[in-house]
Amino acid sequence: MEERSGSDEGWPEGSAYDWYRRAESLLSQGNPAAAAVLLERLRVTDPDSLTILEAWARALFDSRRYDQAAEAFTQLVERQPDSDYAHYGLGLSLWRLQRFPLARDHLAMAAVMRPDRAEYGSALGQVTATLRARREAGLPAEGPVDP
Repeated sequence: MEERSGSDEGWPEGSAYDWYRRAESLLSQGNPAAAAVLLERLRVTDPDSLTILEAWARALFDSRRYDQAAEAFTQLVERQPDSDYAHYGLGLSLWRLQRFPLARDHLAMAAVMRPDRAEYGSALGQVTATLRARREAGLPAEGPVDP
């Protein structure tokens, strides 16, 4: 990863690793929007990094940019299909987008891959319950419900 100086058109000082650590710090401090901006810039310097892609997807999700988070987690699943966390993140993003059947599928995959992760099973149970309730009420499996 190349090093840039802060004088390069708005790029922060330091190495790409420094930027990544700063973005992780921003995420842990509850500032996902700022982390997403920094990670997006980082993706320009290292577009093949799965670590950066995962952190960017997390920052997008935590910023409530669910469409973009779903796209980023989809890229992660395509590039790393054996990643339980990628399936989990994609499932959560799809859940927020009310795409329940596909969310269930990815959450189920994550839960099968890592049955020891209680949050995976919990999310899967909630999406499954939502689908059952919609089916029993004669509602569509996806999308918002008109009041």
